[in-house]
Amino acid sequence: MVWRVVTNSVTISGTSSGPELLVELDRNRREPLHRQLADGLREAIRSGRLTPNARLPSSRVLAADLKVSRRLVVEAYGQLTAEGFLHSTQGGGTRVAAVDTITPSRSSADRVHPRFDIDFAPGSPDLASFPRQAWLRAMRQGLAEIESSAFGYVAPHGLPAARTAVADYLRRTRGVVADPRRIVLCSGATQAIALLARCVDGPMAMEDPGFWLHRMVLRHNGVEPVPIPVDGDGIDVDALEASAATTVLTTPAHQSPTGVVLSPARRTELLEWAQPGRLIVEDDYDAEFRYDRSPVGALQGVAPDRVVYVGSTSKTLAPGLRIGWMVVPAHLIERVRTAKSLADTGSSVMDQIAFSQFLTSGGYDRHLRQMRRRYPARRHTLLAALSRHLPQAEVLGAAAGVHLTVQFPGGFAIDELVRRATESRIRLEPLAPCYAEPASAPPGLILGYANLTESQIATGVQMLGALARHLPPA
Repeated sequence: MVWRVVTNSVTISGTSSGPELLVELDRNRREPLHRQLADGLREAIRSGRLTPNARLPSSRVLAADLKVSRRLVVEAYGQLTAEGFLHSTQGGGTRVAAVDTITPSRSSADRVHPRFDIDFAPGSPDLASFPRQAWLRAMRQGLAEIESSAFGYVAPHGLPAARTAVADYLRRTRGVVADPRRIVLCSGATQAIALLARCVDGPMAMEDPGFWLHRMVLRHNGVEPVPIPVDGDGIDVDALEASAATTVLTTPAHQSPTGVVLSPARRTELLEWAQPGRLIVEDDYDAEFRYDRSPVGALQGVAPDRVVYVGSTSKTLAPGLRIGWMVVPAHLIERVRTAKSLADTGSSVMDQIAFSQFLTSGGYDRHLRQMRRRYPARRHTLLAALSRHLPQAEVLGAAAGVHLTVQFPGGFAIDELVRRATESRIRLEPLAPCYAEPASAPPGLILGYANLTESQIATGVQMLGALARHLPPA
């Protein structure tokens, strides 16, 4: 344990091994040094900085470290032993006793997001299935091959090898026209949206309902998104045309949150809308997971000069990686690169190295294949449980992705259901925040299922059904 003593406002580090602990001994104070030492140790024990059964240095060692007399340390130890803060045993030295500590109050975030037994929050893949060993192999291989210069201040838009690997993957799997020189690697799709909000000119529209966080990100960056309604065919292009928007943020592959796929007719209309001077931001949300329909290529592959393509690993690997990308039209690329440079001077080089190797080695493809085999059973369990326990709920967006949306009849007490579910340690995300006007939203929920076991899904929906039966009537 390393001790530090403050003498005449100078901090001196001790020489003993172990964790460092600050103890203030000020020789200019009238209070005796042994009392200052006892007070400092007592506060460290009460605050938890010294944990129960932690072994303290012998009086001789501590006296030498603090450059005080041994008698002073013996007096301090004796006082704390008498008070019950320390105890000594033959051959075991002096240790911290088990006493009540001062527990910091929970933060507001802890109170808002308590621990749940069953978490239906959308947006998360199966975190327990993160390919740890494959990722470690990719990291080791990448580190063995990368030049030392990569660890310096590199291009803010990403390492060339990483951008090339992403480009190859997007061309192969999504039909994207992907030139590595027009790719910007970023900290997830959320940062991509934030950067674009600073770079595009004119009003920007987004789907209504749409991902609530994107709406907040746009507003945070000075853009008030124009809400454009969504129906069974996707975004309403006629309404978009009637607006003043020159840029639109859309999720055509699996609309967030309804799960609607943009119909072929609407795809054509949307691309026609994107005449010179207009721009589509294509968030390729949940495009990797499809169950009841064939994959649909990215819009960007048809009109690469009119579409910014956005993707990430948040739904495929883990949101905690914060790995995302943009494929940007030539006329906008320098502006986006500059915005990225000013935002954070570039994303983590270590993660870029690992992900680049993970892509080129085939590890990413193998992981996706494994998840595509695993998720359908969870989806089926959720659909069956909803049909049995919440038959009044209409299911939307079940054909793809890792979540589905349910809507209830008008007047259903959705807020009360969410409150009671929280009390039962079940986390739910209501549909209302996804609407520009939450008060006008139909009662509904967005249910994520990828990060739950089939047993958790079945139990959770059964409990929700029981709670719903006791809600106040509409």
